[in-house]
Order: sequence, then structure tokens, then C-alpha cells
Amino acid sequence: MSTINASRDWTLDSHFKQSPVRIDVNDLKSRNPPWTSEVIQTVSSIVRNRDFKGDLRALAQELHTDLSQGLPATPSEPCDRFGDDNVSIEDRKRIFGDNVYPRKKSKSLWRCLWTACRDTTLIILMLCAGLSIGFGMKTDGVQEGWYDGVSIAVAILLVIIVTGVSDFKQSRQFQRLSHEVDNIKVELTRGGCRINVSSVDIVVGDVVQLKVGDQVPADGLLIAGYSLSIDESSFTGESEYYMPDPSQQAFLRSGSKVQEGYGSMLVTAVGANTEWGHMMKLLSNDNMLGQTPLQERLTEAATLIGKVGLSVALLLLVILIAFYFTGHSSTSGDAKFRAGDTNVTDAIDALVHIFSIAVTIVVVAVPEGLPLAVTLTLAYSMRKMMKDNALVRRLAACETMGSATTICSDKTGTLTVNQMTVVNSWVAGKIIPSESDTDKIMCTFPTSLRSLLFQGIAQNTTGSVFPAKSCCRRDELKGDERQALGVAGSPTEAALLWWGLKAGMDFEATRLKSLILQVQTFNSATKRAGVAVQNIGHRLLVVHWKGAAEIILSMCSKWIDMEQLETDDDSQCSPSEKPISAEKRQEIMAIIDSMACSSLRCVAMAYTTVEREDEEEEITCNRSSWSLPESNLTLLAIVGMKDPYRPEVKAAVADVRRAGVTVRMVTGDSLQTAKAIALECGILAVGCTDELIAIEGAALRSWTDEERRKNLPGVAIVARALPSDKLLLVETLQSMGEVVAVTGDGTNDAPALRKADIGLSMGIQGTEVAKESSAIIILDDNFTSVVKAVRWGRSINFNIQKFLQFQLTVNVTALTVNFVAAMTSGDVPLTVVQLLWVNLIMDTLGALALATEPPTDELMQKPPMGRHKPLINHAMWKNLMVQAIYQVVVLLILQFRGIELLHLSGEKDAETIKRTVIFNTFVLCQLFNEVNSRQPYKLNIFEGLQENCLFMVIVGATLALQVVMVEFLEKFASTIRCIELANCFFDKARSFHP
Repeated sequence: MSTINASRDWTLDSHFKQSPVRIDVNDLKSRNPPWTSEVIQTVSSIVRNRDFKGDLRALAQELHTDLSQGLPATPSEPCDRFGDDNVSIEDRKRIFGDNVYPRKKSKSLWRCLWTACRDTTLIILMLCAGLSIGFGMKTDGVQEGWYDGVSIAVAILLVIIVTGVSDFKQSRQFQRLSHEVDNIKVELTRGGCRINVSSVDIVVGDVVQLKVGDQVPADGLLIAGYSLSIDESSFTGESEYYMPDPSQQAFLRSGSKVQEGYGSMLVTAVGANTEWGHMMKLLSNDNMLGQTPLQERLTEAATLIGKVGLSVALLLLVILIAFYFTGHSSTSGDAKFRAGDTNVTDAIDALVHIFSIAVTIVVVAVPEGLPLAVTLTLAYSMRKMMKDNALVRRLAACETMGSATTICSDKTGTLTVNQMTVVNSWVAGKIIPSESDTDKIMCTFPTSLRSLLFQGIAQNTTGSVFPAKSCCRRDELKGDERQALGVAGSPTEAALLWWGLKAGMDFEATRLKSLILQVQTFNSATKRAGVAVQNIGHRLLVVHWKGAAEIILSMCSKWIDMEQLETDDDSQCSPSEKPISAEKRQEIMAIIDSMACSSLRCVAMAYTTVEREDEEEEITCNRSSWSLPESNLTLLAIVGMKDPYRPEVKAAVADVRRAGVTVRMVTGDSLQTAKAIALECGILAVGCTDELIAIEGAALRSWTDEERRKNLPGVAIVARALPSDKLLLVETLQSMGEVVAVTGDGTNDAPALRKADIGLSMGIQGTEVAKESSAIIILDDNFTSVVKAVRWGRSINFNIQKFLQFQLTVNVTALTVNFVAAMTSGDVPLTVVQLLWVNLIMDTLGALALATEPPTDELMQKPPMGRHKPLINHAMWKNLMVQAIYQVVVLLILQFRGIELLHLSGEKDAETIKRTVIFNTFVLCQLFNEVNSRQPYKLNIFEGLQENCLFMVIVGATLALQVVMVEFLEKFASTIRCIELANCFFDKARSFHP
């Protein structure tokens, strides 16, 4: 058993300023729950102050829990093991607090509104609104002079409200998603059984089971641990892991991670009372709120366009002022500057008018809707991806997923269902062809062999067997056994335990017969796990190994001959060990290959014995002074486990391959097993003879950089892969220009998940280290969900392209029309209020309509965008220019010949009617352009329109708002009411037909 070095200095003490408290379990005695506030504070500060003396079992008793059985399984009931004064789990939450950490509050609505107010363009418009109100009231009187200025102010207010509310809702959504990310699953012991619960349900007194890759969910004291290695870099900032120290009590801090080994801990503090909770008061995790690459590119594009617009506005300002003072053009009716005749007030009015025209150009040029469109698209897509079992941790992954050109996927749990069952086995030279024959054949084995095999299964495992009423998994056993037992553990561990139980193993009795001395836990690099045990009352040590069949076989020099045992009349005899000859090794390898070709995972078990030379030697062995022997082992058994592929995976693989995305399987299983599963999933074509299409990790490592770049395009399978192989694969593919998505679930997958363009961790089997290193968490561990994430990523990029085409068409048209009109006539047909209205309606509703369309099957029939593909392609430029030229021609004809074409000569409101027609024409052109932008690559722009009800509703709402603007806000919009406009045209029509 091992603990963590508790004497190490804590680097964050200066933040918390707490004096050391030494706890004695005697301080807790004779106190009836609920405990006093002093006791609660003392218990909660054990780990923070890193000082504890006394017996851990006594502390557990005073906390009314049990180190082996844990708290009661029913949350509302107290545990009767400690009498009537015990408290329930709900009471513990009330007394010690919930296991929820302090988190920085999301931005308030007022803060979001204030941020929107500080936009440079809006500040310029605010100044213009103030000047317009002042000079307007001076020129046109108090009753009507404030219309233009107040109209600008109202439009600015609406823009601020829309932008601020959108930012506020986005912040709230990210806060909710952040809670989902932090809500990890933890394995507890309650009522004597291991159960999986949410980390928020942990209470003081719980017994937490820890294994490789877990994040410590609360502060606590180590009960028992084997080969533990703890990563506390989040506290210390150091990359070195802390090894167990058997001389001191181990203090486990919330937020640290288990890098190796396994063990259990007693929870002493939760939530805000933990060290991590104190850190969270000072720090916050806002990594989800940063701008994505697409947002940054669009923001840069918007800034560049704004600068161009500002330059054009300044140029226009200089030209109009020069024209005004030189008398070459009029700026307001027939007025122009005449030295000695024009008074100061008229000159200032003219300059304010010229300045408002320049500001109008700036308003036209700035595409403020682009960032809003990206925000709406990402927020909408994140919600939909969550429903499709893809939890986004980093916003950039949403858009990058659409550019993925290759997916490197794990096999177990992603392509397969991750439900292992032993279907074939080889024990001591005898083949057991089916699982149903296990108990019949195993009962004929000698007791000594069965005991040795059961000891290797029961002791060399991280799983457990419990009463079935509260267990995590049940399975088929004979008779009433299936109602009495259940198994907890990883799929591989559970399959071995069930196999042992069906063969007659008594799990608890087997574990009690021997004492664990040393453990080497399984990891992806060595692909094996070992344990050293000592039988009670014996000096002999037995070392058990299990792992990948060919690796364990390479460590063996002997095997047990079942035929030799059967010739012995004594059923209690010791196993007969025989050397493994070259022929026997080939025979065993043929058995392994046969199982692997049937898509079975092959796990071998072996053992060896070690004589203790020193009678006084301590039973507890330390990893630094003694390691498990890894050679001259005796082969015990080989089992073949079936993990069927997911039925829906084959269609999903076919979908992404049609979309131009290459799927590569990266697995730790043997090459034969990987090929068999790849054939079933469609990754490998039937009859494929290319030798390089399936390789082992050793081959990948042996290639030079040039050879890897040459050979990898044809590789579909990497078997017996180490975590470093996955990282090497990612780096090589990225150097070839690929956009790489990688799935992973283990702690050692973290480097590859971080390095990949999109790291996808598994929500069920994935460790917390893997999840923290990933950009997206696949909640159901299913490859189909990965494909859905690709669909949504492509939808995001496509929707942004559609809106970008639409938005730039609006800006190019308005900028060109206003600039040409201002240069020729000294006035603009589209006022500041009208343009702000168009920006507000087009940017908000247009973004909502175009940026929230769901993905279609056609998106998965096109090649990926790639890493450096431009946002605006040739087809988009063509659509944009054609639409812009068409709209500019129509609007300029109305501007310069509108009165003649509409037969408005002599009408007193001819100029206002012309402005109204131009304004309505401009808006209607954008509505039609919005429909065109839905299908930028098709002639039939109405395809699928009837299926998108949201789009049709938004277009209808935009048209209705335009009617409201012209009909009821004509004073502000500088237009004439629709009914008056209709009457005017009706009168003109009647004049042609007397």
C-alpha cells in the first residue's frame, strides 16, 4: 500500500493565508451528528493543511462511514452500522456542502450591453446623432428638427440591444456547457458495492475508487493504493509525478490526476472547501469564450472592409467639402458657399450634412453582421451537436471539424460496442471451444491449477464482484447465481471476471487467501499488467501477469501440460511445467492467430514464483527497490474475447469516405484482429492485397520521415500501436497538409488529442485526462456521433459562406450606390437611418435565417474544405458580383431617372416618393438575395425551401417589419406611407386611361 509524500511544500499557501491545524481523531469523539462547526471546519481542512495524525479507520468511524463498505447505498437513509445518530447523504450535503466548485459568473446583461456600446462605429454614430439633433432643431425647429438625430439614436439602441442580448445568451450557454464538461463520472463504494455517480453527488465520508486516468474529484486521504503515481502539476506547476511514500499519510487533492496505479480514498472535503475550490475562487476557465479561427478571420475581414469604407468616406468628405467651398456642386438644394454671402450658420449646416453623408458611407461599409452570424451559427450548432452526443469543449472545434480530411479512430468502444465476452479459450494446452463449455471442462482440471488460475484472475484485476442488487453490470450465470452477483470494471476486466465466475471461482474467498505485495498496472505502452501476491502462511511469492497474448507469450519459457496432469492420479498435484519448444511456440501462435482472425481480442495469463530469501523482509514491497520479474514465466491460459462491431458503423464509414474523408483505425489489438474488425466496418475492402494498408506500430516507428510521408496515404490500419505511435501518425499527417481528427480514451492519448486539429475523447470509457485534452467529447463513444460532428462542422462553414455572400452583396451595393450618388449629386439616396435599419434587419434576421440551416446529405458528398481554402470561392464571387451589379444598376436608375420613370414630375413629394421606392426596392432586393444565397451552387434556388420553416418565417417577418417601418415610422425613415404611395401610383395609372 502506498501514499503520497505529504511533506512537500504547497506553493499556493500564500493565497489562502490559513494557519496549520493538526487534527486528532479524539477531537471528533463523543460528538453526535450533526457535528459542530469547529469539527466540520477541521475535517474539511485536513488536506488543505496537510497534517493528520491518528488512525484512518478511527477517523472513518467518527465520520460514520466504513473504509470497505462505504456509505449506505440509499441516499435518504442513514447507515445503521453506527447507530441512530448517523446522518444521511442528503444531510451530509447540507452540513459539508455540495461538491460544486466556485466558478466565475457569466457576464451580466448590463455588462454585455456596455461592451456593445463601446463599438467604434456606434460611437461615431452617437456623435453624429448628437450633432444631427442639435443642428436639426436649430434649422427645422424643435418640433421636427429632432427626427433624424433621434432616429439614428433609436437605431443605435436597437443594434446595442441585439448585440448585447446575443452576447449574453452566448455567455449563458457556454456557462451551461462548462458545467456539463465538469460533471465527471466517479466510481464510489456505497453499501458494499461499487456504483458510478456524478461527481456533484460525492459527500464527505464517501469511499472513492481511483484508477489510471481518473481525476481526483474531492479532497481526501488515501485508504489503499497500488503503484500510485499522482500528477499535481495543476497545483505545483511541476511536470514530475509524485510517487507513493509508505512512511506518511497520503493527501489527495481535488483536481489532481492518477497517472498510474489504482487505489481508494476517503473524502474529507468537497466543493468550495477543497484546495481546488479555493483556487477556483481566484481563477476561472474561460477557454470556451475565446474567438475561434473563423471568427478571427471574419473579424479581420470586417475590420479591413471597415478601414476601406473609412478611407472612402474620408475621400468623399474631402471632395464634397472642396466642391462646396469652390462652388462646383450643391450639397443641399441650390445652396453653395459664396464668400461674403453665406453666413456661418448655413456653412455649418452644410458641413454637418456633408459629415452625415461620410458617416453614412462608414455605416454602409462595415459588415457588422459577420461576427454575429458566426456567433449564432456556433451557438445553434453547439446545441444541436449536444443532442447528437457531441459535447463541444472548444468552439474552434465546431468549424475545424468540417475541414477534417482524415479521422484516426480507436477500435474498442468506438467502432465496436465495447462489451467483451470470452467466447474461446486455451487453458494448459486444452482448448475450450465455447463459453458454454467453460464450467464443464474447468471442473475436470486439478484443484491446484484452478486455484492458480483463479488467483491470477481475482488478484490481477481492477474490477470487483459484488451482490447484484446495486451492481453496475449483470450477466448470465447458471441457476440463481445471476441474481446474486454482479461485476464492476472495464469491459476486458469484467469479461475475465465473468469467465472465472462461470468456471467456479469464488472471488472474495480467492482474494482472502493471499496478500497483494506489489502491482504493475496496465498501460498502453507495455500492454500488460502484473501483480505479486503471497499466499497466507507461505513464504513463496507468486507473480501473475496478463496482457496481449503475443507479448505475454514472448515472456514465457514454460507452459503447463494438461496431459501430464491427467495421467496423475492425485488431483491435488502441482501443475506440471514443460519448456516451450520452437514447435510448441509456433503452435500456440497459430492458436492466437486463429482467434485474432475471428476478430477476437486475445489475452494471455502467465505466472512465476519467487522464493523470499530474507525471513525478516517486510511484506510490503516498494516499486523503487523491487520490480516484478518479466521473464521465464509459465503460460497458464489464453482467452479470446469478442467485442462485436457497431451495426451502424459500416454506413457511417461509407458516408465519410464518400465525403472525401479517410478513416484510419489505430488500435492496440493484434494485426489480425484489427483486419477482421476493419473488414466488418468497411474500413478495409474485401480482397485488398496491399501489404502497406495494414501495418503495426513498430513498422511506423521504423520508417524515416520521408518513408512515412510516402506510405501513409495508403495505410488504413495501425495495429499494436503505442500512444506515441498515434502522436507520430498525427504529426506526419499534419506535415502532409491533412486536417486530422483523432479519437482517444486513455491517459496516454492526451498528447495526440492535444496535437490533433480536432481531439475527440470518449465520454463513457474516456479518462478525465483524455477529456481535458480533447476539443469534443463523444458522449456515447460511437463513431456515428463522430460522423455527425463532421456533418455539423461542414454545415457551419457552408452557412457562414452563404451569409458572407449575402452580407457582402448588401455592403457592396449600398456603398457603390451611395458613393456614386454623393459624388454626382452631393446627396445619398439611402439615409443613415435606413442603412442602420437594413443592417439591423439584414444582419440579425439574415444571420438567423442563413446561419441556422441544418446539415444536408449533400454536404457529405463534397470534398472537405481543407486547411487553407479561402472563405469566398469563385462561385461565391460570381454570385456576389452579378447580384451587386444588378442591384446597383436598378437603384442608380431609380436615383437618377426615378422621377421621370415613375411620372412624378410636378408632385410636391416627388423626392420623398422616390426615396421610398428606392428604400423598398433595396430591401426587397436583399430578401430575394437571401433566397438566392441559400443555394449558391445550384440553379434551383427554391430546392428544399418548403422544408425550412424557420427560413420562411424569418423572410416573412422581415417583410412585415419593413411594412411597419415605412407605414408607421415614416418620419424617422424619411419615407412616405405605403397607402399614400399606392394612391399616388393609382392616380397616375388612371391618368393614362381617361
